Amino acid sequence: MSRPPFAPVSEADVELVSAQLGRPARDVVGIPARCACGAPTVVATRPRLSNGTPFPTLYYLSHPAATAAVSRLEADGRMAELTALLADDAELAAQYRSAHEAYLTDREQLLEVPEIVDYSAGGMPTRVKCLHALVGHALAVGPGVNPIGDRALAECDWTPEVCACAPDLRGS
Repeated sequence: MSRPPFAPVSEADVELVSAQLGRPARDVVGIPARCACGAPTVVATRPRLSNGTPFPTLYYLSHPAATAAVSRLEADGRMAELTALLADDAELAAQYRSAHEAYLTDREQLLEVPEIVDYSAGGMPTRVKCLHALVGHALAVGPGVNPIGDRALAECDWTPEVCACAPDLRGS
């Protein structure tokens, strides 16, 4: 299930993502997932930034409540546990490798960047390094593509189906 190309991004979306991140958003090409209120939840970033820097992370979690929930999973040691699970479960490892391939395909639909051609995000395809990127991928493409992102989303105490935005960060 590939996503790009994305619908045009509004200036309001970029401003909201910048407020969520606490810094200017860079080279936003899409908002592939939103909160129940319409606020951006996942940002898609151009594979080569406007300053020329290769940027492998296409999908990234931007929603503050989601980011905090996933950070709690990381702090609880879930990344090491999930990496160990990949080593013990061949079927899960194969699904995760497929998620890696899907991620690469999505990014290459926007732009092929030779420096990052085989690199996806979040530790894929063999380890779990960043649950924020993996949950972002899972939210962007929907359930059933990224098994580790799906698991982390199910385990965290946040859902995009219930708005948990600060009043000044709500969508329209």
